[in-house]
Amino acid sequence: MKIERMLTIIVMLLNRNRVTANELAEKFEVSVRTIYRDIETINLAGIPIISHSGNNGGFSIYESYKLNHQVLTLNNLSSLLSVLKDINVTVDDIELESSIEKLENIIPKNQTDYLKLHMEQIIIDLHPYGDSPNQKALVKTIRKAIAQTNLLTIGYRNYDNIVSKRQVEPMSLVFKNYTWYLFAYCLLKEDFRTFRVSRISDYHIENQSFERREKSYHEITALLNEQTRMTTIVLKISPQMKSRVEDVFNKEDIEVLETGELLVTATFPEKEWLFSLIFSFGEHIEILAPEEMRQEIASKLKLMAEKYH
Repeated sequence: MKIERMLTIIVMLLNRNRVTANELAEKFEVSVRTIYRDIETINLAGIPIISHSGNNGGFSIYESYKLNHQVLTLNNLSSLLSVLKDINVTVDDIELESSIEKLENIIPKNQTDYLKLHMEQIIIDLHPYGDSPNQKALVKTIRKAIAQTNLLTIGYRNYDNIVSKRQVEPMSLVFKNYTWYLFAYCLLKEDFRTFRVSRISDYHIENQSFERREKSYHEITALLNEQTRMTTIVLKISPQMKSRVEDVFNKEDIEVLETGELLVTATFPEKEWLFSLIFSFGEHIEILAPEEMRQEIASKLKLMAEKYH
């Protein structure tokens, strides 16, 4: 808490001409004496703070130091606030809300209009599709289990609609493609797993703690990517789907034929979602290669057609 308080004091002094001891004491709900001790510690760390006496007294940082060591400009702060606010929409976290409030208090009151304008210029919408109060509550529970390093028991429904009870060591919350995932070590499978949060049910935190394992989400996913089998597919897609094709595939993978049709040659992991992608183009797409995938699509289409006879 002391380090966080001193860091906030430094940022405030870098972005304001002068701040009084009483103002800082009131803001952090500590005594004026504590603030003076913080200022002394900051000075000892090599950041030169001047103490001013009189009616306009307070603390400030040497102007020459501010010019050379300004860590956060108003634009930096507004960008940071914008991202934090968008993240908080997905998690509704008290600590994050507190950080946002502290950053807003740093900004001079005469710059609030500029801040609002700057935050409207670039908007990052991280709100997940299908978000709900229940999912927010689940995300909060997972975050708590991660912070406390307590085991988490969950009911989980996998891609094949098989439900199982799992006890996991929660490692990280991952927000990817507008969806929350839990990266954890699964005691049932005795291996690292990534669980889609929307498929988790009947969850609760156990009293039993665990020792966090050394492997990280990035290390495990990099290893899995190396082991994942890749397949190159060739697709022929109708001209009217050009906009969507350019949204989904890299431009260098697209060739426009004389007929106006689009020939796409791309490499993907061999996963079930690839079929979902292909079916999303409906009657406007044809798989030319590989032959085994072409046959599998034909088989799936036959089963689909039988449902409508």
